[in-house]
Amino acid sequence: MRSAGYDAVGIDPEAPEGAWYRQVAFEDHQTGPVAAVIACTSLHHVADLGDVLDRVQAALAPGGVVVVVEWAWERFDEATARWCEDRLPRPGPDDGWLSGRCSEWHQSGRPWPEYIRGWAESENLHQSGDILRELEARFGAGPPGYGPYYFADLADISEADEQAAIDEGFIQPGRIQYAGRRR
Repeated sequence: MRSAGYDAVGIDPEAPEGAWYRQVAFEDHQTGPVAAVIACTSLHHVADLGDVLDRVQAALAPGGVVVVVEWAWERFDEATARWCEDRLPRPGPDDGWLSGRCSEWHQSGRPWPEYIRGWAESENLHQSGDILRELEARFGAGPPGYGPYYFADLADISEADEQAAIDEGFIQPGRIQYAGRRR
């Protein structure tokens, strides 16, 4: 964002070191008023979704914009998991979260729906429907969009490749896209 000329600050407990980052949870950072808040794959795992979105709303200037890119983990069905597993990169020192889910699933011996729901519950993940309801309660927006999510963690798979698999009905879209304005 800064390279495009915006005055932007990244807020995340695991943010990199640097003047443009704050290593803190959003709910513990005082900010505002700002023209926009962008939340990228962060809302599904916050402790109190309503509190975080109340803080986003309060941080926005009147008419400010919230942009959300999120993961719909409950759409991560077995067909999608198997499609991803067949396209994982070769094992390495850091196999990544997606490889970890597939390995853990096989080790568990449980059916995929049971495994993914249990894992999501153990991680306290919010479902996309809950995220969208909370967003819509605070911001005026059009309908959300859905699209590719896993391609960045796969070997030699582009966003267009994943979209083609979605369009052909092989897999479910895992990404939610939402944009709204402060009321």
